Amino acid sequence: MQIHFVGRDHDKIVDFENNISIREALTMANVQPSTVIVSLDDNILPHSTLIKSDITLKVTTVSSGG
Repeated sequence: MQIHFVGRDHDKIVDFENNISIREALTMANVQPSTVIVSLDDNILPHSTLIKSDITLKVTTVSSGG
C-alpha cells in the first residue's frame, strides 16, 4: 500500500504493508513531523492517525519565528 504526501514543499510516496501512523510515514519519507500539518479533504489529521489503505494526503509546512 502507499501514502502519497503532496504539497508545495513535498511530493513523496511511502510504501507500507501493515497499518502505519502518519507520524511513522512522515519519518519514513524524511519529513520532520513537527514541521508539517497533514490534511485530507480540508480536515487536519492528527499524526497518530492510522492509515490502512492507499491514500493521498496534503502536507503543509508550518513555520514559526520571530
